[in-house]
Amino acid sequence: MRPTIQENPRLRPVTATDRVWTGVTTTGDGRVFVSFPSADGPGIQVGEVVSDGRVVPYPDAAWNEVRDDLDPEGAFVHVNALRIGPDGNLWIVDSGSPGIGLPVVPGGPRLIVVELESATVVRSYDLGPALRPNSYVDDVRFNGRMGYLTDAGAPGLIVLDLATGACRRVLDGHASTVARRPLRADGEMLRDAHGRELRIHADQLEVSPDGRYLYFQPASGPLHRIETRCLDDPEIPAEIVAGQVEPWVDTPTTGGTAIDAAGVIYLSDVDRRRILAIGLDRRIETLVADPRLVWGDAMWLDGTGQLWIPAAQLNRTPGLAGGASSVDYPVWIYRMPVNAAPPANDHA
Repeated sequence: MRPTIQENPRLRPVTATDRVWTGVTTTGDGRVFVSFPSADGPGIQVGEVVSDGRVVPYPDAAWNEVRDDLDPEGAFVHVNALRIGPDGNLWIVDSGSPGIGLPVVPGGPRLIVVELESATVVRSYDLGPALRPNSYVDDVRFNGRMGYLTDAGAPGLIVLDLATGACRRVLDGHASTVARRPLRADGEMLRDAHGRELRIHADQLEVSPDGRYLYFQPASGPLHRIETRCLDDPEIPAEIVAGQVEPWVDTPTTGGTAIDAAGVIYLSDVDRRRILAIGLDRRIETLVADPRLVWGDAMWLDGTGQLWIPAAQLNRTPGLAGGASSVDYPVWIYRMPVNAAPPANDHA
């Protein structure tokens, strides 16, 4: 059911496309990169939005080649997230699986680093050692030499040493990473392409500006946090790590999050087409509610205080709508001023 809310003039349309995109990230000099999860059909998976609004394959057409055999050599398998990192490079999460619940392609799950000046892949982190056969690597955040990723298929978190490339699995099957309630959007419970109730495990995550905490949750909430020192030290036993998880906020079904330099977390409530702001005191305020925010997905806070929001309409795609599609094209990316800066440990 469509919420009876009015369009908010603070929410400005930026660009649109005839495919479903779920991620957006920007550079300080105004370049815009987007990702497509192939939710409504095959095509390019990572692109740059150029001055005339076209989306061109990035880093090149070869990496975006559609391969029936899903061979990961020199090509994406299934991109699920991207972001400009603290180093100024473009970091791309390749889940390595064609979809949640589908088997991982050997060599497919990677964190791929592209140098923007040369459009060259300069490093690819193999995430395979930390995964399960039904894993689906979802998203990434940074904290110094460490990277943290969520596994939405086999519930857990992945800790990656960005210097050595070593990765390991933490909070494997922990209650905080397991989706324990249904996904809901626009008042409806979501179902997969076969009509089964859909569960998306560990999904959204953010690192506090001081690097002390990692916040994380399944797509259906709730939000938890843990001190990053508990994740970073491989010598701490799993049962001790599990005991350090702290419930934080009871959140609704969420498409995406962002965090600012003050530690405020921005979170999309896809059931009520809202963006929420969660303060350090755990108070929740509605930042904006707008009928155009149909499944606000992975958000991005740029250096000018603008919050970018892809209205991805994922709940209208076959994989979340029981096999049917009702996407209302074009699919838009919006932005709005929030008068806040991104944290320096995440991106400039």
